[in-house]
Amino acid sequence: MEITPAAPPDFGLTQVWWGDGKGKTTAALGMAFRAAGHGYRVHVLQFMKGGAGSVEDVRGEYNAIAAMPGLSYENRGQYGWHAMADGTDERDHAAEAAAGLDRARDLVDAAAAADLTTPFALDGDPDDGVHMLVLDEVLYAAERGLVDPDDVRDLLAAAPADLEDVLTGGHERPDYLADHADLVTNVRKETHPIDAGQGARKGTEY
Repeated sequence: MEITPAAPPDFGLTQVWWGDGKGKTTAALGMAFRAAGHGYRVHVLQFMKGGAGSVEDVRGEYNAIAAMPGLSYENRGQYGWHAMADGTDERDHAAEAAAGLDRARDLVDAAAAADLTTPFALDGDPDDGVHMLVLDEVLYAAERGLVDPDDVRDLLAAAPADLEDVLTGGHERPDYLADHADLVTNVRKETHPIDAGQGARKGTEY
């Protein structure tokens, strides 16, 4: 069935997905695909996922997003993982995270200047406005001190009323968002194969 541009009738909530379990990004991307399937314009901005030696640079979701009308992404993560012995410069991680937050501000400002009650071109530039903005791993960046949690809170305060904000990441409860989050989900780990020495697997972790 062909997807036609549409506008969501009741977007405007802030969703927070945090916890030590696997599935935060997966859940957010699932919603992103669901929204795009209805013809809504969705953009994913990733923090802290610039690649690592243990996984391929191109993750499966990038290919899927490229094939999905109405859904786009960009990555502002430094190669490697913050606070891991992978040879990357911690200052580069902080610089990339700061650039990601600046980019998020630009996207929020663009949404505020647009009419979110109207459809957007499915192949349109996210700088022309989106209905849903996914900030993947931004909560990890705040938890690790790469961005100021107050700046994340201020970003949400500046978001227009009709923009659906989805934030993921972090193992610590983001209490600084208590006054802004409408949905908070703690993704908890019970058993994880990584604890038994299983590495990241193509098609499940990337």
